[in-house]
Amino acid sequence: MIAALDQYTREFKYNLKLAFPVIVGLLGHTFVQLVDNIMVGQLGTAELAAVSLGNSFFFVAMSLGIGFSTAITPLVAETDGAKNIQAGRNVFIHGLLLCIFIGVFLSLAVLICKPLLYRMGQPEEVVVLAFPYLKWVAISLIPLITFQGFKQFSEGLSHTRPAMYATLMGNLINVILNYVLIFGFWIFPKMGVEGAALGTLISRCSMLLFMALYVRYNKRFTEFAQGIVLKKSDWNLFKKIIRLGLPSALQMFFEVIFFTAAIWLSGFLGKNPQAANQIALNLSSMTFMFAMGLGVTAMIRVGNQKGKGDFIALKRIAYSIFLLIFLFDVLFCLFFLLMNTYLPWIYLDGTNPLQISDVNEVVRIASSLLIVSAFFQISDGLQAVVLGALRGLQDVNIPAWITFFSYGIFGLPISYYLGLHTTMGATGIWIGLLSGLTASAILLYLRFNYMTKKLIEN
Repeated sequence: MIAALDQYTREFKYNLKLAFPVIVGLLGHTFVQLVDNIMVGQLGTAELAAVSLGNSFFFVAMSLGIGFSTAITPLVAETDGAKNIQAGRNVFIHGLLLCIFIGVFLSLAVLICKPLLYRMGQPEEVVVLAFPYLKWVAISLIPLITFQGFKQFSEGLSHTRPAMYATLMGNLINVILNYVLIFGFWIFPKMGVEGAALGTLISRCSMLLFMALYVRYNKRFTEFAQGIVLKKSDWNLFKKIIRLGLPSALQMFFEVIFFTAAIWLSGFLGKNPQAANQIALNLSSMTFMFAMGLGVTAMIRVGNQKGKGDFIALKRIAYSIFLLIFLFDVLFCLFFLLMNTYLPWIYLDGTNPLQISDVNEVVRIASSLLIVSAFFQISDGLQAVVLGALRGLQDVNIPAWITFFSYGIFGLPISYYLGLHTTMGATGIWIGLLSGLTASAILLYLRFNYMTKKLIEN
Protein backbone atom coordinates (compact mmCIF):
# COMPACT_ATOMS: atom_id res chain seq x y z
CA MET A 1 0.00 0.00 0.00
CA ILE A 2 2.87 2.36 0.86
CA ALA A 3 4.51 1.59 -2.49
CA ALA A 4 1.22 2.29 -4.26
CA LEU A 5 0.84 5.64 -2.49
CA ASP A 6 4.44 6.61 -3.22
CA GLN A 7 3.74 7.04 -6.93
CA TYR A 8 1.37 9.86 -5.93
CA THR A 9 3.04 11.35 -2.86
CA ARG A 10 6.39 11.80 -4.62
CA GLU A 11 4.63 14.38 -6.82
CA PHE A 12 3.53 16.43 -3.80
CA LYS A 13 6.68 18.57 -3.65
CA TYR A 14 6.46 19.80 -7.24
CA ASN A 15 2.68 20.17 -7.03
CA LEU A 16 3.04 22.41 -3.99
CA LYS A 17 5.89 24.35 -5.60
CA LEU A 18 3.56 25.26 -8.47
CA ALA A 19 0.45 25.68 -6.33
CA PHE A 20 1.86 27.75 -3.45
CA PRO A 21 2.24 31.07 -5.33
CA VAL A 22 -1.17 30.57 -6.98
CA ILE A 23 -2.79 29.91 -3.59
CA VAL A 24 -1.13 32.96 -2.07
CA GLY A 25 -2.29 35.07 -5.01
CA LEU A 26 -5.85 33.77 -4.82
CA LEU A 27 -5.89 34.21 -1.06
CA GLY A 28 -4.85 37.77 -1.80
CA HIS A 29 -8.03 38.33 -3.81
CA THR A 30 -10.05 36.82 -0.97
CA PHE A 31 -8.08 38.86 1.56
CA VAL A 32 -9.24 42.01 -0.22
CA GLN A 33 -12.81 40.87 0.43
CA LEU A 34 -11.92 39.90 4.02
CA VAL A 35 -10.50 43.36 4.72
CA ASP A 36 -13.58 44.99 3.17
CA ASN A 37 -15.89 42.80 5.26
CA ILE A 38 -14.04 43.27 8.55
CA MET A 39 -13.73 47.03 8.19
CA VAL A 40 -17.26 47.52 6.87
CA GLY A 41 -18.58 45.15 9.55
CA GLN A 42 -17.46 47.65 12.17
CA LEU A 43 -19.99 50.12 10.71
CA GLY A 44 -22.94 47.75 11.25
CA THR A 45 -24.72 44.63 9.98
CA ALA A 46 -26.60 46.59 7.27
CA GLU A 47 -23.29 47.80 5.80
CA LEU A 48 -21.91 44.24 5.83
CA ALA A 49 -25.03 42.97 4.08
CA ALA A 50 -24.64 45.78 1.49
CA VAL A 51 -21.15 44.61 0.59
CA SER A 52 -22.54 41.08 0.25
CA LEU A 53 -25.35 42.22 -2.06
CA GLY A 54 -23.06 44.42 -4.20
CA ASN A 55 -20.48 41.68 -4.54
CA SER A 56 -23.16 39.21 -5.61
CA PHE A 57 -23.55 41.16 -8.88
CA PHE A 58 -19.81 41.65 -9.22
CA PHE A 59 -18.96 37.97 -8.67
CA VAL A 60 -21.39 36.84 -11.38
CA ALA A 61 -19.65 39.07 -13.93
CA MET A 62 -16.19 38.25 -12.60
CA SER A 63 -16.85 34.52 -12.94
CA LEU A 64 -17.53 34.93 -16.65
CA GLY A 65 -14.38 37.00 -17.18
CA ILE A 66 -12.06 34.75 -15.18
CA GLY A 67 -13.66 31.66 -16.72
CA PHE A 68 -12.87 32.95 -20.20
CA SER A 69 -9.29 33.76 -19.21
CA THR A 70 -8.64 30.22 -17.93
CA ALA A 71 -8.59 29.01 -21.55
CA ILE A 72 -5.20 30.71 -21.93
CA THR A 73 -3.41 28.50 -19.37
CA PRO A 74 -3.95 25.00 -20.87
CA LEU A 75 -3.25 26.30 -24.40
CA VAL A 76 0.02 27.93 -23.30
CA ALA A 77 0.92 24.88 -21.19
CA GLU A 78 0.40 22.64 -24.22
CA THR A 79 2.66 24.82 -26.40
CA ASP A 80 5.24 24.86 -23.59
CA GLY A 81 5.16 21.04 -23.38
CA ALA A 82 5.62 20.89 -27.16
CA LYS A 83 8.39 23.59 -27.03
CA ASN A 84 6.53 25.74 -29.58
CA ILE A 85 7.38 29.34 -28.65
CA GLN A 86 5.65 31.02 -31.59
CA ALA A 87 2.37 29.25 -30.81
CA GLY A 88 2.69 30.37 -27.18
CA ARG A 89 3.20 33.99 -28.29
CA ASN A 90 0.10 33.84 -30.44
CA VAL A 91 -2.04 32.44 -27.63
CA PHE A 92 -0.76 35.15 -25.27
CA ILE A 93 -1.53 38.17 -27.46
CA HIS A 94 -4.91 36.90 -28.70
CA GLY A 95 -5.93 35.84 -25.19
CA LEU A 96 -4.94 39.23 -23.75
CA LEU A 97 -6.96 41.11 -26.37
CA LEU A 98 -10.00 38.97 -25.55
CA CYS A 99 -9.57 39.66 -21.81
CA ILE A 100 -9.49 43.43 -22.39
CA PHE A 101 -12.63 43.29 -24.50
CA ILE A 102 -14.47 41.03 -22.02
CA GLY A 103 -13.46 43.23 -19.07
CA VAL A 104 -14.93 46.35 -20.71
CA PHE A 105 -18.09 44.51 -21.78
CA LEU A 106 -18.75 43.00 -18.33
CA SER A 107 -18.09 46.31 -16.57
CA LEU A 108 -20.68 48.06 -18.73
CA ALA A 109 -23.14 45.19 -18.23
CA VAL A 110 -22.94 45.45 -14.43
CA LEU A 111 -23.34 49.25 -14.51
CA ILE A 112 -26.44 48.89 -16.71
CA CYS A 113 -27.89 46.26 -14.34
CA LYS A 114 -27.40 48.36 -11.18
CA PRO A 115 -31.07 49.49 -10.99
CA LEU A 116 -32.08 45.83 -10.56
CA LEU A 117 -30.91 46.12 -6.96
CA TYR A 118 -34.15 47.94 -6.16
CA ARG A 119 -36.32 45.20 -7.71
CA MET A 120 -34.95 42.12 -5.95
CA GLY A 121 -36.95 42.22 -2.74
CA GLN A 122 -33.84 42.92 -0.66
CA PRO A 123 -33.90 45.06 2.55
CA GLU A 124 -34.17 48.74 1.49
CA GLU A 125 -31.47 50.04 3.84
CA VAL A 126 -29.08 47.43 2.40
CA VAL A 127 -29.86 48.36 -1.23
CA VAL A 128 -29.27 52.09 -0.59
CA LEU A 129 -25.78 51.31 0.72
CA ALA A 130 -24.99 48.72 -1.98
CA PHE A 131 -25.83 51.00 -4.95
CA PRO A 132 -22.74 53.30 -4.85
CA TYR A 133 -20.50 50.35 -3.82
CA LEU A 134 -21.42 48.43 -6.96
CA LYS A 135 -20.43 51.31 -9.26
CA TRP A 136 -16.73 51.19 -8.33
CA VAL A 137 -16.39 47.41 -8.16
CA ALA A 138 -18.04 47.19 -11.60
CA ILE A 139 -15.37 49.49 -13.07
CA SER A 140 -12.67 47.38 -11.36
CA LEU A 141 -13.63 44.49 -13.65
CA ILE A 142 -11.62 46.08 -16.47
CA PRO A 143 -8.21 45.99 -14.73
CA LEU A 144 -9.05 42.69 -13.00
CA ILE A 145 -9.89 40.69 -16.15
CA THR A 146 -6.95 42.24 -18.05
CA PHE A 147 -4.71 41.23 -15.13
CA GLN A 148 -6.10 37.70 -15.51
CA GLY A 149 -4.86 37.61 -19.11
CA PHE A 150 -1.28 38.20 -17.96
CA LYS A 151 -1.71 35.85 -15.00
CA GLN A 152 -3.04 32.90 -16.99
CA PHE A 153 -0.27 33.29 -19.58
CA SER A 154 2.41 33.31 -16.89
CA GLU A 155 0.92 30.28 -15.15
CA GLY A 156 0.70 28.40 -18.44
CA LEU A 157 4.50 28.67 -18.59
CA SER A 158 4.66 27.28 -15.00
CA HIS A 159 5.72 30.72 -13.66
CA THR A 160 3.21 31.10 -10.85
CA ARG A 161 5.06 33.65 -8.68
CA PRO A 162 4.55 36.93 -10.61
CA ALA A 163 0.79 36.97 -9.96
CA MET A 164 1.48 36.31 -6.28
CA TYR A 165 3.80 39.33 -6.07
CA ALA A 166 1.23 41.52 -7.82
CA THR A 167 -1.57 40.41 -5.51
CA LEU A 168 0.44 40.92 -2.32
CA MET A 169 1.29 44.45 -3.42
CA GLY A 170 -2.36 45.09 -4.31
CA ASN A 171 -3.45 43.84 -0.89
CA LEU A 172 -1.15 46.25 0.92
CA ILE A 173 -2.50 49.15 -1.12
CA ASN A 174 -6.07 47.99 -0.51
CA VAL A 175 -5.64 47.76 3.29
CA ILE A 176 -4.22 51.28 3.48
CA LEU A 177 -6.84 52.80 1.18
CA ASN A 178 -9.68 50.97 2.94
CA TYR A 179 -8.68 52.42 6.27
CA VAL A 180 -8.46 56.02 5.07
CA LEU A 181 -11.49 55.91 2.74
CA ILE A 182 -13.94 53.91 4.89
CA PHE A 183 -13.35 55.71 8.19
CA GLY A 184 -11.83 59.01 6.95
CA PHE A 185 -8.30 60.15 7.71
CA TRP A 186 -6.41 63.41 7.25
CA ILE A 187 -7.60 64.98 3.94
CA PHE A 188 -9.67 61.92 3.01
CA PRO A 189 -13.43 62.04 3.73
CA LYS A 190 -15.33 59.27 5.50
CA MET A 191 -16.92 57.36 2.60
CA GLY A 192 -18.08 54.18 4.37
CA VAL A 193 -19.07 51.30 2.08
CA GLU A 194 -18.28 53.31 -1.09
CA GLY A 195 -14.73 53.93 0.17
CA ALA A 196 -14.14 50.17 0.38
CA ALA A 197 -15.10 49.80 -3.29
CA LEU A 198 -12.90 52.71 -4.40
CA GLY A 199 -9.91 51.23 -2.55
CA THR A 200 -10.51 47.90 -4.29
CA LEU A 201 -10.55 49.59 -7.73
CA ILE A 202 -7.25 51.38 -7.16
CA SER A 203 -5.57 48.23 -5.80
CA ARG A 204 -6.64 46.22 -8.87
CA CYS A 205 -5.25 48.89 -11.21
CA SER A 206 -1.91 48.66 -9.38
CA MET A 207 -1.90 44.85 -9.75
CA LEU A 208 -2.42 45.14 -13.51
CA LEU A 209 0.39 47.67 -13.87
CA PHE A 210 2.81 45.48 -11.91
CA MET A 211 1.96 42.34 -13.90
CA ALA A 212 2.23 44.08 -17.28
CA LEU A 213 5.66 45.51 -16.43
CA TYR A 214 6.85 42.17 -15.02
CA VAL A 215 5.91 40.22 -18.14
CA ARG A 216 7.33 42.95 -20.40
CA TYR A 217 10.77 43.19 -18.78
CA ASN A 218 11.49 39.89 -16.98
CA LYS A 219 13.93 37.70 -18.91
CA ARG A 220 11.80 34.58 -18.40
CA PHE A 221 9.22 36.03 -20.78
CA THR A 222 11.60 37.61 -23.31
CA GLU A 223 10.92 35.11 -26.11
CA PHE A 224 7.17 35.38 -25.63
CA ALA A 225 6.36 38.97 -24.67
CA GLN A 226 8.94 41.29 -26.26
CA GLY A 227 8.81 42.63 -29.79
CA ILE A 228 5.22 41.50 -30.36
CA VAL A 229 3.54 43.13 -33.35
CA LEU A 230 0.07 41.90 -34.25
CA LYS A 231 0.08 42.39 -38.03
CA LYS A 232 -2.93 40.18 -38.63
CA SER A 233 -5.44 38.63 -36.25
CA ASP A 234 -5.72 34.85 -36.28
CA TRP A 235 -9.48 34.41 -36.13
CA ASN A 236 -9.14 30.64 -35.87
CA LEU A 237 -7.11 31.11 -32.69
CA PHE A 238 -9.70 33.56 -31.33
CA LYS A 239 -12.36 30.92 -32.02
CA LYS A 240 -10.27 28.21 -30.31
CA ILE A 241 -9.83 30.33 -27.18
CA ILE A 242 -13.54 31.15 -27.16
CA ARG A 243 -14.48 27.46 -27.67
CA LEU A 244 -12.44 26.61 -24.59
CA GLY A 245 -13.16 29.79 -22.67
CA LEU A 246 -16.95 29.95 -23.04
CA PRO A 247 -17.67 26.53 -21.44
CA SER A 248 -15.07 27.28 -18.75
CA ALA A 249 -16.77 30.62 -18.12
CA LEU A 250 -20.14 28.85 -17.88
CA GLN A 251 -18.70 26.32 -15.42
CA MET A 252 -17.53 29.11 -13.14
CA PHE A 253 -20.70 31.10 -13.79
CA PHE A 254 -22.95 28.23 -12.69
CA GLU A 255 -21.00 27.80 -9.46
CA VAL A 256 -20.94 31.52 -8.67
CA ILE A 257 -24.66 31.86 -9.48
CA PHE A 258 -25.24 28.93 -7.11
CA PHE A 259 -23.51 30.74 -4.25
CA THR A 260 -24.93 34.11 -5.30
CA ALA A 261 -28.42 32.60 -5.09
CA ALA A 262 -27.60 31.79 -1.47
CA ILE A 263 -26.94 35.52 -0.90
CA TRP A 264 -30.21 36.52 -2.56
CA LEU A 265 -32.23 33.82 -0.79
CA SER A 266 -30.77 34.81 2.58
CA GLY A 267 -31.75 38.41 1.76
CA PHE A 268 -35.40 37.31 1.70
CA LEU A 269 -34.88 36.13 5.29
CA GLY A 270 -33.58 39.55 6.43
CA LYS A 271 -30.39 41.56 6.83
CA ASN A 272 -29.00 39.41 9.67
CA PRO A 273 -29.20 36.07 7.79
CA GLN A 274 -27.68 37.87 4.79
CA ALA A 275 -24.80 39.22 6.90
CA ALA A 276 -24.26 35.75 8.44
CA ASN A 277 -24.24 34.23 4.96
CA GLN A 278 -21.56 36.72 3.91
CA ILE A 279 -19.35 35.78 6.88
CA ALA A 280 -19.61 32.04 6.22
CA LEU A 281 -19.13 32.56 2.50
CA ASN A 282 -16.04 34.71 2.98
CA LEU A 283 -14.44 32.18 5.35
CA SER A 284 -15.27 29.30 3.00
CA SER A 285 -13.78 31.26 0.11
CA MET A 286 -10.48 31.48 1.98
CA THR A 287 -10.11 27.69 2.19
CA PHE A 288 -11.45 27.24 -1.35
CA MET A 289 -8.43 29.14 -2.66
CA PHE A 290 -6.29 26.08 -1.84
CA ALA A 291 -8.50 24.03 -4.15
CA MET A 292 -8.37 26.73 -6.82
CA GLY A 293 -4.57 26.85 -6.58
CA LEU A 294 -4.25 23.08 -6.92
CA GLY A 295 -6.83 23.21 -9.73
CA VAL A 296 -4.49 25.56 -11.62
CA THR A 297 -1.62 23.16 -10.88
CA ALA A 298 -3.69 20.30 -12.32
CA MET A 299 -4.48 22.39 -15.40
CA ILE A 300 -0.78 23.22 -15.97
CA ARG A 301 0.60 19.73 -15.38
CA VAL A 302 -2.14 17.91 -17.27
CA GLY A 303 -1.72 20.39 -20.15
CA ASN A 304 2.04 19.74 -20.21
CA GLN A 305 1.57 15.97 -20.32
CA LYS A 306 -1.06 16.34 -23.04
CA GLY A 307 1.48 18.28 -25.10
CA LYS A 308 4.02 15.47 -24.56
CA GLY A 309 1.42 12.77 -25.30
CA ASP A 310 2.20 10.87 -22.06
CA PHE A 311 -1.29 9.96 -20.83
CA ILE A 312 -0.24 7.37 -18.22
CA ALA A 313 1.91 9.97 -16.44
CA LEU A 314 -0.92 12.47 -16.92
CA LYS A 315 -3.38 10.32 -14.96
CA ARG A 316 -0.85 9.56 -12.20
CA ILE A 317 0.02 13.24 -11.75
CA ALA A 318 -3.65 14.25 -11.69
CA TYR A 319 -4.41 11.64 -9.02
CA SER A 320 -1.54 12.96 -6.90
CA ILE A 321 -3.18 16.40 -6.93
CA PHE A 322 -6.60 14.90 -6.09
CA LEU A 323 -5.05 13.18 -3.07
CA LEU A 324 -3.33 16.38 -1.96
CA ILE A 325 -6.50 18.48 -1.96
CA PHE A 326 -8.36 15.71 -0.12
CA LEU A 327 -5.80 15.86 2.71
CA PHE A 328 -5.99 19.67 2.88
CA ASP A 329 -9.78 19.68 2.99
CA VAL A 330 -9.99 17.13 5.79
CA LEU A 331 -7.92 19.56 7.88
CA PHE A 332 -10.18 22.49 6.91
CA CYS A 333 -13.25 20.45 7.82
CA LEU A 334 -11.89 19.81 11.32
CA PHE A 335 -10.88 23.48 11.69
CA PHE A 336 -14.38 24.78 10.91
CA LEU A 337 -16.00 22.24 13.22
CA LEU A 338 -13.75 23.26 16.11
CA MET A 339 -13.84 27.04 15.50
CA ASN A 340 -17.36 27.67 14.19
CA THR A 341 -18.49 29.67 17.23
CA TYR A 342 -15.37 31.87 17.35
CA LEU A 343 -14.70 32.80 13.71
CA PRO A 344 -17.80 35.04 13.15
CA TRP A 345 -16.61 37.45 15.85
CA ILE A 346 -13.68 38.46 13.61
CA TYR A 347 -16.16 40.40 11.48
CA LEU A 348 -18.36 42.06 14.07
CA ASP A 349 -18.19 44.62 16.87
CA GLY A 350 -19.88 43.25 19.99
CA THR A 351 -19.24 46.35 22.11
CA ASN A 352 -21.99 48.55 20.64
CA PRO A 353 -25.06 48.15 22.90
CA LEU A 354 -27.36 49.47 20.14
CA GLN A 355 -26.45 46.58 17.85
CA ILE A 356 -25.77 43.74 20.31
CA SER A 357 -29.03 41.93 19.50
CA ASP A 358 -28.35 41.95 15.76
CA VAL A 359 -24.72 40.95 16.27
CA ASN A 360 -25.62 37.97 18.46
CA GLU A 361 -28.16 36.75 15.90
CA VAL A 362 -25.64 37.04 13.07
CA VAL A 363 -23.04 35.08 15.08
CA ARG A 364 -25.56 32.34 15.91
CA ILE A 365 -26.60 31.89 12.27
CA ALA A 366 -23.03 32.11 10.92
CA SER A 367 -21.86 29.46 13.41
CA SER A 368 -24.45 26.97 12.12
CA LEU A 369 -23.52 27.75 8.51
CA LEU A 370 -19.86 27.04 9.23
CA ILE A 371 -20.80 23.54 10.43
CA VAL A 372 -22.39 22.83 7.04
CA SER A 373 -19.41 24.47 5.33
CA ALA A 374 -17.08 22.12 7.19
CA PHE A 375 -18.69 19.14 5.51
CA PHE A 376 -18.67 20.55 1.98
CA GLN A 377 -14.95 21.41 2.14
CA ILE A 378 -14.03 17.99 0.73
CA SER A 379 -16.54 17.87 -2.13
CA ASP A 380 -15.95 21.54 -3.02
CA GLY A 381 -12.18 21.02 -3.12
CA LEU A 382 -12.34 17.85 -5.19
CA GLN A 383 -14.72 19.27 -7.80
CA ALA A 384 -12.49 22.33 -8.28
CA VAL A 385 -9.31 20.29 -8.76
CA VAL A 386 -10.91 17.68 -11.04
CA LEU A 387 -12.37 20.53 -13.10
CA GLY A 388 -8.86 21.98 -13.44
CA ALA A 389 -7.56 18.62 -14.66
CA LEU A 390 -10.37 18.42 -17.24
CA ARG A 391 -9.51 21.93 -18.47
CA GLY A 392 -5.92 20.74 -18.87
CA LEU A 393 -7.29 18.03 -21.16
CA GLN A 394 -9.24 20.80 -22.94
CA ASP A 395 -12.43 18.87 -22.09
CA VAL A 396 -14.85 21.66 -21.20
CA ASN A 397 -18.26 21.07 -22.81
CA ILE A 398 -19.52 18.02 -20.86
CA PRO A 399 -18.12 19.41 -17.56
CA ALA A 400 -20.13 22.60 -18.20
CA TRP A 401 -23.32 20.51 -18.46
CA ILE A 402 -22.33 18.60 -15.30
CA THR A 403 -21.95 21.82 -13.31
CA PHE A 404 -25.24 23.14 -14.68
CA PHE A 405 -27.06 19.99 -13.57
CA SER A 406 -25.35 19.77 -10.18
CA TYR A 407 -25.92 23.39 -9.20
CA GLY A 408 -28.94 24.56 -11.16
CA ILE A 409 -31.09 21.42 -11.37
CA PHE A 410 -30.07 19.55 -8.22
CA GLY A 411 -28.60 21.88 -5.59
CA LEU A 412 -30.48 25.17 -6.08
CA PRO A 413 -34.02 23.73 -5.66
CA ILE A 414 -32.88 22.11 -2.41
CA SER A 415 -31.53 25.47 -1.18
CA TYR A 416 -34.75 27.23 -2.16
CA TYR A 417 -37.08 24.71 -0.53
CA LEU A 418 -35.14 24.17 2.70
CA GLY A 419 -34.28 27.86 3.08
CA LEU A 420 -37.63 29.50 2.39
CA HIS A 421 -40.22 26.75 2.98
CA THR A 422 -38.94 25.12 6.17
CA THR A 423 -37.82 26.39 9.56
CA MET A 424 -34.17 25.67 8.69
CA GLY A 425 -33.68 29.13 7.15
CA ALA A 426 -30.11 29.98 6.16
CA THR A 427 -28.87 26.55 7.27
CA GLY A 428 -31.25 24.92 4.76
CA ILE A 429 -29.84 27.14 2.00
CA TRP A 430 -26.34 25.87 2.79
CA ILE A 431 -27.45 22.22 2.88
CA GLY A 432 -28.50 22.79 -0.73
CA LEU A 433 -24.98 24.10 -1.45
CA LEU A 434 -23.51 20.95 0.08
CA SER A 435 -25.78 18.75 -2.06
CA GLY A 436 -24.87 20.48 -5.33
CA LEU A 437 -21.12 20.46 -4.66
CA THR A 438 -21.15 16.77 -3.77
CA ALA A 439 -23.02 15.87 -6.96
CA SER A 440 -20.56 17.93 -9.01
CA ALA A 441 -17.50 16.29 -7.41
CA ILE A 442 -18.76 12.74 -8.09
CA LEU A 443 -19.83 13.39 -11.70
CA LEU A 444 -16.67 15.31 -12.67
CA TYR A 445 -14.47 12.58 -11.16
CA LEU A 446 -16.29 9.94 -13.22
CA ARG A 447 -15.84 12.11 -16.32
CA PHE A 448 -12.08 12.43 -15.73
CA ASN A 449 -11.72 8.66 -15.30
CA TYR A 450 -13.62 8.07 -18.53
CA MET A 451 -11.54 10.57 -20.51
CA THR A 452 -8.12 9.37 -19.30
CA LYS A 453 -9.06 5.71 -19.78
CA LYS A 454 -10.06 6.45 -23.38
CA LEU A 455 -6.84 8.39 -24.05
CA ILE A 456 -4.64 5.63 -22.61
CA GLU A 457 -6.45 2.90 -24.58
CA ASN A 458 -6.11 4.87 -27.82
